[in-house]
Amino acid sequence: MNKIQPEQAAELQALMKRGFAALASGRIEEAGDCCQQALKIQPDLVQAHFLVGLVGLETKDRATAFRAFQSVVKLDKDHAAAWAQLARMYMSEGQVNKADAALRETQRIRPTDPIVLDLIGMTLSQMGEYGVAKAFFARANTSRPNHPPYMLNLANNLVYHGDTETADIIFRDVIRILPDSPQAHWALAGSAKARDGEHIDQMRALAAKHDNNPRAQAFYLYAIGKECEDLKRWDEAFEAFSAGAAARRKTVEYDEAAEQAMFDYLQEAYTREWFDGLPEGSPNPSPVFVLGQPRTGTTLVERIIAAHSQVHSAGELQQFGLALRRLSNYRNPRRFTRELFELAKTTDPTKVGNMYLQTSSRMAGDAPRFVDKLPQNYLMIPLILKALPNAKIVHLVRNPMDACFASFKQLFADAYLHSYQQGEMARHHARYRKLMDIWRERFPGRFFDISYEETAADLEPNARALLDYLELPWEDACLEFHKQDSAVSTASAVQVREPAHTRSIGRWKKYQSGLTEMQDELRKAGISIE
Repeated sequence: MNKIQPEQAAELQALMKRGFAALASGRIEEAGDCCQQALKIQPDLVQAHFLVGLVGLETKDRATAFRAFQSVVKLDKDHAAAWAQLARMYMSEGQVNKADAALRETQRIRPTDPIVLDLIGMTLSQMGEYGVAKAFFARANTSRPNHPPYMLNLANNLVYHGDTETADIIFRDVIRILPDSPQAHWALAGSAKARDGEHIDQMRALAAKHDNNPRAQAFYLYAIGKECEDLKRWDEAFEAFSAGAAARRKTVEYDEAAEQAMFDYLQEAYTREWFDGLPEGSPNPSPVFVLGQPRTGTTLVERIIAAHSQVHSAGELQQFGLALRRLSNYRNPRRFTRELFELAKTTDPTKVGNMYLQTSSRMAGDAPRFVDKLPQNYLMIPLILKALPNAKIVHLVRNPMDACFASFKQLFADAYLHSYQQGEMARHHARYRKLMDIWRERFPGRFFDISYEETAADLEPNARALLDYLELPWEDACLEFHKQDSAVSTASAVQVREPAHTRSIGRWKKYQSGLTEMQDELRKAGISIE
């Protein structure tokens, strides 16, 4: 370590204090400048490297963040917060073994810092270990009570476990501490049915107050829409959903031309001739892929399958796409692009299948089979069939208007960027349906189509047909999927705690007069909306 003069030590302390304060206030450039100045004075200053990592996370410069946190643990192997950040980053990259190793380092240090406890909880959640994560979120809240970010993580975890009553109390406590919290208002609206318009009025005032902040507005407006829908105030609900979608659309970068180019390439390149010209990959029969469009019943079908004693639900795994990216040396931060599929076309199917299985093993559980229900896996059906020829694929089919509107009225985290404008949503859906028709023609009998409407209306015969396809013996528990106590972290976390129902079928017709653009685009693509 360099010898630092007393006046330099004071300057470093001031720089770090200013840098962390700037980061907390959203002045990212100033925080970065403080880091650089500090590292010029003392290149091995642990605090400065850690702040560089946090700035990298804020600016989505993951490479810089990785390097910074790795520098921290080289300089101080007992820096629990840096190990925790590395664990979370490794997990988001699908590097489960490295994430596991970093988590073990974090826990070796026996952390008491609530920031670290909360980070461990988030990483365990990414691994699907929601029960263990809950304990760390609880410890973070005990260590630092009444801190909204930690409270929200604990409350969301409780929603995943079906404990909406306790979660509601925490969401309301967050709002008491931080009355404008967009996330708390949105989460509160989503966790239970509205009984009156009091909360709607509060959120309308907040949306007006924050009219120059589209990110916050999206949370308030989607929450207003959901509660108005609960109260069957259909016109008000539609107005709020539409305004929320418009606000959200301002904050995302959706490139429709690039998406079209990707779909075109998939259709051109992944032919039957390509498929037949490659050797088959891993013979492992354990994966069951449930896929399609979001909000079409993928969670319902996953829960039916996972109620079986021979099946474990692994959640929405990113692992197959991550295996393609790593083996293709794909560096683009966008998950799915034409470039990815150009590179993936020549990957070794056995390596892809084995990497998928290896990186999924922690989430896959100990049962003979596991469900991966990432909807977007439909893009990769030919690659899945080649890499894992004995895997089963279940594709959800739903009325196109119900499917499109269900996405349009849902505020997603960082996926499905096409869903915030009616025309974009409908054109994306048309591309998806065309691609599925092509996969069905090229790979007949290789995946199972299941209708959301038919399954919701008449569960048992459809569940039996599903299990027959999966080559699983019938178990009555599959009809009582809603009684499972395992966690659900998707947008359907509340709905799957109740039996199958038909309330959502035809829901779009309540809003028909406002959905002209969506209907017109689907019809233009030759898609019947009935």
